[in-house]
Amino acid sequence: MSVLFVGKKLLVVGGTSGMGLETARLMLENGGSVVLVGNRKDKAEQVRQTLSSLGKVDIIVADLMKEDGMNHVRQAINEQHRDISLLVNAAGVFFPKAFTDNQEADYDMYMNINRATFFITRDVVNNMIAAGVKGAIVNIGSMWAQQAIGATPSAAYSMAKAGLHALTKNLAIELGSKGIRVNAVSPAVVHTPIYEGFIPKEEVNGVMDSFDSFHPIGRVGTTRDIAETVTFLLSDKTSWVTGAIWDVDGGVMAGRNG
Repeated sequence: MSVLFVGKKLLVVGGTSGMGLETARLMLENGGSVVLVGNRKDKAEQVRQTLSSLGKVDIIVADLMKEDGMNHVRQAINEQHRDISLLVNAAGVFFPKAFTDNQEADYDMYMNINRATFFITRDVVNNMIAAGVKGAIVNIGSMWAQQAIGATPSAAYSMAKAGLHALTKNLAIELGSKGIRVNAVSPAVVHTPIYEGFIPKEEVNGVMDSFDSFHPIGRVGTTRDIAETVTFLLSDKTSWVTGAIWDVDGGVMAGRNG
């Protein structure tokens, strides 16, 4: 086991699946402890049991779409986890829909996650500043925040993720003097359970394969691809990196193959 994060506690908002879960696993493998926020109790408990052999794992179950859920997470952080010095905001949903078909509920779904991210992050940061602790935050942004893709119309999602990119830069400027670094990763297509929300589970692998050629590197991303970069940004190895939006996308943002 590496000792890169010994004595450090990481909060992963959206940590019970996908990129957040893989980041939590890497943190534990490198000596840290984790607090995972998920919206399903059974799933969160299963993840806690699976990861507990690697280190200390706490869970907070809450629906971040609702104000009560957001406040439950904030209360748990302020009562039990004031010593958090690392944060990954990985909560997200993705339901491509034509702009003209969007309803208020579709818009609210994305913006409510941003609201929860904003105020949970604020409380974590306030606790870090009060304790005089230096730390790092990584937001999971998106290539869709930078570039529209005709095959997946995502105006509301893209708007929300672009806001997260902007938040990253603003916090980097405000918190730099406090020793708190804030960065984001901007992935392209990554094979995570998020696609099962609008693609039948048995068809996901085929759909993912069809996106391989979209990426100059020739394949879609894995959760490990993203988690390795997120963990790097959380570590002291990137102590002079803040306010960055890193494209972790198999080359998509570089240009086009043909």
